[in-house]
Amino acid sequence: MALYGGLETGGTTWCAIVGTGPDDVHDSVEFPIGEPAATIKRAIAFFADHDVDAVGVGSFGPVDRSPGSPTWGHVTSTPKPGWAYVDLAGPIGRALGVPIGFDTDVNAAALGEHRWGAARDVETFCYITVGTGIGGGVMVDGTLLGGAVHPEMGHQGVLRDLAFDPFAGTCPYHGDCWEGLASAPSLIARWGSAPADIPDDHPAWEIEAQHLAQGLANIVYMLSPQRIILGGGVMRRAGLRARVRDRLVAIVNGYVDLPAAGAALDAFVCAPGLGGRSGSLGALALGAAAHAAAPG
Repeated sequence: MALYGGLETGGTTWCAIVGTGPDDVHDSVEFPIGEPAATIKRAIAFFADHDVDAVGVGSFGPVDRSPGSPTWGHVTSTPKPGWAYVDLAGPIGRALGVPIGFDTDVNAAALGEHRWGAARDVETFCYITVGTGIGGGVMVDGTLLGGAVHPEMGHQGVLRDLAFDPFAGTCPYHGDCWEGLASAPSLIARWGSAPADIPDDHPAWEIEAQHLAQGLANIVYMLSPQRIILGGGVMRRAGLRARVRDRLVAIVNGYVDLPAAGAALDAFVCAPGLGGRSGSLGALALGAAAHAAAPG
């Protein structure tokens, strides 16, 4: 049986796994992101030790995921220092001599959730991560959404009430876009504390829920998802997902038919079925697909 590698490259930490699926993980490792060449070399060494047949990479972005493009497999205009226009997939493929699957980290997470997690029973859904940034992976009729580049949901504009929240935002490109208002760095900049250190009864969480729900309302109107999966470190806060659900229902205000409450609403806006492994397992699925598509 073929053995696959999966690499989730986050903006802070990378996770690499080897196996065939959630019930067959042979080994895994996490390590902090550093200088590009050294970080990529560390991932290559891990996969080389396991003699994998293909590797899937789900990367922080923006990235070039267009087959045939001369910069396919590259990170592109990221604000991550030192990582703009770095070739990520190429060095891994050349060093290991195996097929490489490549997509965004959030598209990989969406693929993992569709294959093994909370989206197995739907064909059109969104996976949203709220952490160091905000990103969204989208599957429409069973196909991951790409387009000219790929979705960048974290940089959408959201409706604001400056009396409710005058914070200017932290995005270096747009200031008060969704990511600039509701990511972990925005919470730190706004309140002077890491999200894990902000008490449950702090007004930060009501503001956070409002901003997150505004972005989800835009997604509901534009993409008509059958399900929204909310993951990422910020969403580990107890009760936050329920607050976001309630605010989303209030914002939509009956314009489209959303579940109003209870179990149906809990299923519409839900936690990842794979927990924190959505991205790495989805990368494993990208590797399996690359292996299946390889000539011979």
